[in-house]
Amino acid sequence: MWHSGHFCGEINVNNVARGAFQSGHVGYWVDERWAGQGFIPEALVAVFGHAFDRAGLHRLEISIIPRNHSSRRVVEKLGIRYEGLAEGYLRIAGVWEDHMRFGITSEEWTQRREDLWQFVSDAAVKV
Repeated sequence: MWHSGHFCGEINVNNVARGAFQSGHVGYWVDERWAGQGFIPEALVAVFGHAFDRAGLHRLEISIIPRNHSSRRVVEKLGIRYEGLAEGYLRIAGVWEDHMRFGITSEEWTQRREDLWQFVSDAAVKV
C-alpha cells in the first residue's frame, strides 16, 4: 500500500484454492507510522471487491493472533464473522501460535458491499 508517495503497508491474498474450494487467506500489515488512519479497512474492502466480484472466489479467511488487538479491531469494525480459535495454527519464530479465524463469503459480500464501502468512505472523511 502506498500513500502520498510512501510505502505504508501490504495486503495480500494467499493460498488461493480453486476447484470446489474457491477460497483464499488474507494477510495484511501496516507500518506503525501509518497505523490508525484507516488504510487497512479500506484495503480489505477493496480486496473483498476484487476477490469476489472479479476473481470469482467464494470465501476469504483472515487469521489473527489473539494478542494482536489492532488487527482484531479492523475485522471487528468491519463486522467480519468470527469463526473460532484455531489452536497451534501457524508456526511463527519457532512457536506454534493460536489464531482467531474470521471469514466472509461472496454471499455476505453481496449483502454488505454497499455498507462496507460506505463505512470506509465515512472513516476516510474522519481522518
